[in-house]
Amino acid sequence: MSKCFKMSITIKSSDIDDLQHVNNAVFVKWMDDVASTHWKFLTKNNPLPEYIWVVNKHEIEYKKEAIFGDKIIAKTWVGDTIGVTSERFIEFYIKDVLIVKAKTIWVMLNAKTYKPTRIRENVLKVLEPFK
Repeated sequence: MSKCFKMSITIKSSDIDDLQHVNNAVFVKWMDDVASTHWKFLTKNNPLPEYIWVVNKHEIEYKKEAIFGDKIIAKTWVGDTIGVTSERFIEFYIKDVLIVKAKTIWVMLNAKTYKPTRIRENVLKVLEPFK
């Protein structure tokens, strides 16, 4: 990871399950939120409305639990981007302790046709600082 985008997450009572920790489905939602926020950050000066991203695959490793009151920091960066797919890595921390790590494969679609579209130089340039 050469450079990562960081985002703070506040745990809400609705994030807590019957086991009194953050539910695994909440982490998946947070992964989407982090990726979307990062994309908006990357394209704030050069919007790319002709493209949308959809998830193809998630790989998640839950290492430690998070409970109500914990302060979560999410870190994300971009991995291999080839053809129509792009890897995104996300790690969630409490202080300096890694609690969840994930890799998502995203597919870029044409926003009008919803068909996969090759990731071209204009998108690669946007992603490059976080590879």
